[in-house]
Amino acid sequence: MQEKVLFDTDIGSDVDDALALAYLLCEPGCNLLGVTTVSGEPEKRAGMVSSICRNLGRDDVEIHVGCERPLLLETNRQPEAQQAAALKDWPHRTFERDNTAIEFMRRTIRANPGEVTLLAVGPLTNVAVLFATDPAIPSLLKRLVLMCGFFFDSMGGEWNAICDPHATAITYGCGPQDKPAEHVSFGLDVTCKVILEADDARQRFSGKKVLEPVRDFAEIWFSSRPRVTFHDPLAAVSLFHPEICTYQDRNITVPVDGVTAGWTVPHYAPEGAAGKHRIAARVDSARFFDLYFNTLK
Repeated sequence: MQEKVLFDTDIGSDVDDALALAYLLCEPGCNLLGVTTVSGEPEKRAGMVSSICRNLGRDDVEIHVGCERPLLLETNRQPEAQQAAALKDWPHRTFERDNTAIEFMRRTIRANPGEVTLLAVGPLTNVAVLFATDPAIPSLLKRLVLMCGFFFDSMGGEWNAICDPHATAITYGCGPQDKPAEHVSFGLDVTCKVILEADDARQRFSGKKVLEPVRDFAEIWFSSRPRVTFHDPLAAVSLFHPEICTYQDRNITVPVDGVTAGWTVPHYAPEGAAGKHRIAARVDSARFFDLYFNTLK
């Protein structure tokens, strides 16, 4: 049976979100129920999603605009979707800024109890609002999978986590809401092991229809950066091939104040208890790239 997936993304900032969406659209085991966007200019991010889907003939995928700003912070670290500048060259739907994502996520999960994997690869504002306004939702998920955090190699703040630390804390279980049956995180400890230099990426992107608009988005990224890290695609591929990573179980706490706001701090569970959060610890990079590029069409 196909895996039912909701994809929550801040596509338009780092190009890896678009690469993850391309994989989900091509993965035969994926039933992509919908895509929701988060962070600054979420309506332009939704347009980017539409351009990739439309180029592949997938106008059936529901796309919804989500939260633009973090829950409580005055500063929005991602006010713009820079890569949306390339949208002019690709047919796409246009969207209003009205937030339809939260109700869509809630309705979809409640209609498919125990069957939906929520894959979130951006700031966790949409997820936190969903969990806070309908506290039973986490327990109705099949699993919650995040590209988020920094756990083993050293301590520090990962971008998605620190963009909205209060949302990160809620998503990791700081609050009265139910807990998901499975909570898996792919942090910088593993995602930074799957990197391609710009010229190598350009070569591998060629000949893949799903990546035609993504190549234009990528050039905006490469104009200021020499490589692409496959943070979000690693989380996406691992939904269907979990064996490419090894995992450890921990309990994660998330401070919301001071210099450590949004850090994902791992703790060993008490003796005899299971950790609440599964964290990817190691990755087979070569196997990941084989699976990723062999799936695209």
